[in-house]
Amino acid sequence: MLDAPEGSPSLVALAEAAVEHYALNYSKHPPSTLHDEVRATRNLLSTVVGSADRDTARDLRRQVGWLSALLGNLAYHLDDRAGARAHLTLAGAIGESTDEAALTAWSSGALSMVATARQDWDHARRHAEHGLQHAPAGLRRAQLLGWALLPTLAALGERSRADEVVSESDEIMQSAVELPGRFGYDRAEHRLHVAEAHLTLERYDRAAEVARTSIAAAPEHTPGWVAATLVLALAEARDTPEQAAGRALDILDLIPPARLRATARTRLARLARLLDPAASGAGAELAERLRVLPVPIRTDGTAA
Repeated sequence: MLDAPEGSPSLVALAEAAVEHYALNYSKHPPSTLHDEVRATRNLLSTVVGSADRDTARDLRRQVGWLSALLGNLAYHLDDRAGARAHLTLAGAIGESTDEAALTAWSSGALSMVATARQDWDHARRHAEHGLQHAPAGLRRAQLLGWALLPTLAALGERSRADEVVSESDEIMQSAVELPGRFGYDRAEHRLHVAEAHLTLERYDRAAEVARTSIAAAPEHTPGWVAATLVLALAEARDTPEQAAGRALDILDLIPPARLRATARTRLARLARLLDPAASGAGAELAERLRVLPVPIRTDGTAA
């Protein structure tokens, strides 16, 4: 930027490389650390857009959009849902204005995820369907089906439609080439979403079976592995509560609080509510461990 304050092809290439780096290494860093760096990078690039020529500005705005999408996901994983909505809405708008269909589709899927978390099913479905309108065929469509639309259908109890979505997305994933990183999609993540849908529909045996395939496909101790392990624990909670609580305690032993995403914390809290502390020693220990778990964001708004 010091060499080319009005932008240049080299700056565009550097911005693309930065987005690729942050996306590919998303799960390797605590969300709070990555959030601050991505925000600083986006702010730097934003200062150049206004003075760059038309084509350079458009290319830089695309990367600002992808960085905004990352910030939205990071805010969500830090339990800042309002911040997530703001960043993701901006990312989607930039995707549409720069004809970056993949960005529009992904941002819509993420907005659907945020709406699902607050049980706003109308917006969750609308965001998912908007994303599907923009998603390129193949892996991106499977991603929007499994990650965005399926959770909404399961929550609304639309079993037959949910099964249709599972069938279509499973078929796509059989031949699709997996993409790594935060903006990518793979079979491990897909099986996680299918398992969680079965869990929502109270198909506990099927949820457990599919969750095990997700665990087997995910690298150990990664956020995806943690998520699938907790979905398995939730599926087991009614029949084998001690085993379910033990899985959750193992997660708390393995994953430092700073690396524990808000989504994992939500699953842990849900599991603790299902277990009876009075009847389960491990359940009582889990409840206590969660009680003293440091929050992801302090009361002053800074990351813990």
